[in-house]
Amino acid sequence: MKVILLKDIKGTGKKDQIIEASDGYARNFLFPKGLAREATAANLNAIANAKSAQKHREDVERAQAQETAGKLAGKVIRVSARGAEGGRLYGSVTAAEIAAALEKQYGVKVEKRRVDVSNIRNAGEYTVSVWLYAGITAEMTAKVEVSAN
Repeated sequence: MKVILLKDIKGTGKKDQIIEASDGYARNFLFPKGLAREATAANLNAIANAKSAQKHREDVERAQAQETAGKLAGKVIRVSARGAEGGRLYGSVTAAEIAAALEKQYGVKVEKRRVDVSNIRNAGEYTVSVWLYAGITAEMTAKVEVSAN
């Protein structure tokens, strides 16, 4: 009997793979546990539609990330932090502060863990990398200024 696997099964196959399984194995083990579905034309069509929808979603996300990366590339993010007169900061500028400044100044919301920032402890200009999608990053400049507070 031909079945479509719904999950990875060790020693049997991977998800969405069509395999030939014995009738007893399919009816007594795979179907009751929800691990497989019979390979009918309707089920094959449903899997093909799901795969094409997933590919379309990924293409749209990638295009949006490319567009955002194009808008952000080379921009300057201004960050103000407390510090001494010599330009030494009392703490350091974190990825969360860079992400908040990015949202405030350019309207682009990114998670702090997607911001790659070196250890910023002095005023000045630093290169910041923002990860937007797999293989798509935007290189920006963070200009850190000392505030009087």
